[in-house]
Amino acid sequence: MFERSIKKRLEIALKISPCVLLSGARQVGKSTLSLKKFENYLTFDDGELKLLVQENPKGFLKNIEKPICLDEIQKVPHLLEYIKIDIDKNRKNGSFLLTGSANVLDNKEVKDTLAGRIIELDLFPLSLKEKNKKPNENIIDKLFKKDFKTLRREYYDELVQCILQGGYPEVLKFESSFEKSLWFSSYISTYIERDARDLGEIRDIDSFIKFVNIISTRSGTILKKSEISTTIGITDKTTENFLGILQKIYQGFLVKPYFENIGKQFVKSPKFYLSDTGVLTHILKIKTKEELLKSHYCGAVFETFVFNELLKHIKYFDDDIQIYHYRTNDKKEIDFILDNGFEKIAIEVKSSSNIKKENFKHIIDFQNRSKDKVLGIVFYTGENLIELDENLIALPMSFFM
Repeated sequence: MFERSIKKRLEIALKISPCVLLSGARQVGKSTLSLKKFENYLTFDDGELKLLVQENPKGFLKNIEKPICLDEIQKVPHLLEYIKIDIDKNRKNGSFLLTGSANVLDNKEVKDTLAGRIIELDLFPLSLKEKNKKPNENIIDKLFKKDFKTLRREYYDELVQCILQGGYPEVLKFESSFEKSLWFSSYISTYIERDARDLGEIRDIDSFIKFVNIISTRSGTILKKSEISTTIGITDKTTENFLGILQKIYQGFLVKPYFENIGKQFVKSPKFYLSDTGVLTHILKIKTKEELLKSHYCGAVFETFVFNELLKHIKYFDDDIQIYHYRTNDKKEIDFILDNGFEKIAIEVKSSSNIKKENFKHIIDFQNRSKDKVLGIVFYTGENLIELDENLIALPMSFFM
């Protein structure tokens, strides 16, 4: 059992709000976390319960004992209107914990229904800190404070194993690559396909699965929708729909392009990242360290890993942090820009165990042009912290462990 970084935030949200929505992909641990907090728990994966709520939502809410956790709330979105009425009649903080594998509040009408009555939280697959029983260590906090004291040596094999496993708790129980492969195949067919059908009313599920396979090979790259449409043989509108569904079920994320008036023209398209490296390497048919290192996708896998670690810690951090990618029309590129409103961190990811000053060249150019203070970080797979100067630092990826 893993303690989750979101635990404290969830407790505070339940203390100050009558309703909390905990969203995230299937199998990330929402139910496990919820059952620790609530004795009363019902799931709308239960067909009979779903039918009852559809026929008599008022009666359902009248007869349940609160506080209560209602799981898979996206299956009965009309219930939210009645939850609002129930809250307004007897407002008591912590009454409802709603969980779901699709973000039901993406619908504006639904979001407006519970405005002022709900706090939204996202739960992600396990971070490396959570796996290593350090749920209260936040890497974003450590980066902005330049706290790099706890770096490990001889970590590489463990890191690669964690990348191949991904962050779904169930996968950590498996010993062989065959067991993992079976689980991921089942996860895609039973959960991703089913949620996509439920959410998007997809008639051509084969095209959607082909889309998932194609876009996975582009994790860590600039999104080119028309190219994907042509490859699959679908319209750009269908590609846009599939992409929206993938984001709503927490299987993929877009990173917005960075813009600042520094005398450069910027690429305006977002970058795409798959949400878990275990799913990614399964789709890419990468099962071992040797296969990863030989793969054409090696760099993209490491970059996807770093993105997901950053995203998890950004979401669990107390302050508002924005994450962007940086690419100019003259081909200057930085994988990630973190911005807290006062200072920035420019991050490059290298799957190599060696570092050269050349690896910092685009970061240095950005530092020279930006009006704000910029810390430059290159994450690499070596073992030593290398400081070119106080604002140019190469960090081993053991930083995430």
